[in-house]
Amino acid sequence: MEVKLKFFGAAQNVTGSCYLVEAGETRILVDCGLYQERDLKQRNWAAFPVPPETIDAVLLTHAHLDHCGRLPKLVKDGFRGKIFCTPATSEIAQIIMKDSAYLQEEDIRHKKERHEREGKTSPFPYEPVYTAADVEQTIPLLTPVAYQTPIPVAAGMTATFREAGHIFGSTSIRLAVGQGDEARTILFSGDVGRWDMPIINDPDPFHEADYVLIESTYGDRIHGAVKDIPGELARVINETHKAGGNVVIPSFAVERTQELLYHLNGLLREDRIPHLVAFVDSPMAIRVTDVFKKHPELFDEETRELLQNGRHLCDLPGLTLSNTTDQSKSINHIKGTAIIIAGSGMCTGGRIKHHLKNNISRPESTILFVGYQAFGTLGRVILDGVDPIRIFGEEHPVKARIEKISGFSAHADQNELIRWITLLKKAPRRVFITHGEPDAANAFKALLEEKTGWPCTVPEYQQEITLD
Repeated sequence: MEVKLKFFGAAQNVTGSCYLVEAGETRILVDCGLYQERDLKQRNWAAFPVPPETIDAVLLTHAHLDHCGRLPKLVKDGFRGKIFCTPATSEIAQIIMKDSAYLQEEDIRHKKERHEREGKTSPFPYEPVYTAADVEQTIPLLTPVAYQTPIPVAAGMTATFREAGHIFGSTSIRLAVGQGDEARTILFSGDVGRWDMPIINDPDPFHEADYVLIESTYGDRIHGAVKDIPGELARVINETHKAGGNVVIPSFAVERTQELLYHLNGLLREDRIPHLVAFVDSPMAIRVTDVFKKHPELFDEETRELLQNGRHLCDLPGLTLSNTTDQSKSINHIKGTAIIIAGSGMCTGGRIKHHLKNNISRPESTILFVGYQAFGTLGRVILDGVDPIRIFGEEHPVKARIEKISGFSAHADQNELIRWITLLKKAPRRVFITHGEPDAANAFKALLEEKTGWPCTVPEYQQEITLD
């Protein structure tokens, strides 16, 4: 039986994860994410390379937008199969997709009005990739599965999900195709997490696979130590408080916001930072935090101990949860220093853009990055030192202090990726290095080949490979 693997996303770039496995007449898609790099966003509107109605099922590694964000388009274009994922991923993906549809529709409306007023045209269509109605059609297809339990997902295909340690509910997936001598196993890393991080469990890697797809977001670098995070966070907050500005933190709604609250709680208990007003200005992050409270089984031992002592990781003294637009706007009238945590994490949309507009030109304020910024996103532009920057079509000089704490990352670094994959008990037939910018992917390829001697490939977008 011929088995083919096709790379329809996150091939020599970071977002848009999407891989197709074909065996005979059976087709399985692993992830179906939204592209967030500006130069690649056009792909979000493009037709899928294979007709969606011919795909039997989707396996979803986790609920980040760059992994689940095009599922409603897949359904809109004809897909009717099941979407297999963990229960927490199912709940969070619903929140993520609804928010994405809302933001797209709002962004299109505002952009169209602004461009008509200014006589401009957009390089992207003036229509959302999908609407809230398409999300509602997608939700019934989400099919929760348990960790570590082989699940038949299509004719001749069985999938097993294991903890990836990346975000709440995240998984790596091993797909078994065929039976007997013709059986092949393909391991999809999803996004690999880190060991000894707060809140969630450590990665639980597989030990056998014929083929491996491994992410390489940080395949060319080493993170700062996790233990340094509280000290760095305290330094930034105290210095900004002394200057009289705001600490503005673009943050992902899933995991990163909750992790920030966890560390802020610890710093307050130890009196290492002043008792400042703090805001989570992200309705999505607030809803995701509610999902966290429903799944204590996914917490690590340290966090479970906190819960047993009556302290929830997300209950921060002085914290305001800003659900409405009016609550969000009122933050601008706060005098003195405020900690403002808002989405999106890469500054591609959402309320963070308004807070950047109000703070990026204030020398007393700090913009603090605590997560990966993909090439071509506004967050990456700011981190790369571009000045001035454009927000809502207007230029703003960058006078605020720009800081980054790398230890926060939920992605494994180069050493941790090596640790994850070398837990395989025997050499795979081939390793495919995905979900990384070319420099990171190629650096990791060279290192892995040097350390193991295993054959490695950095696949190209839409490349098709037959698995022997």
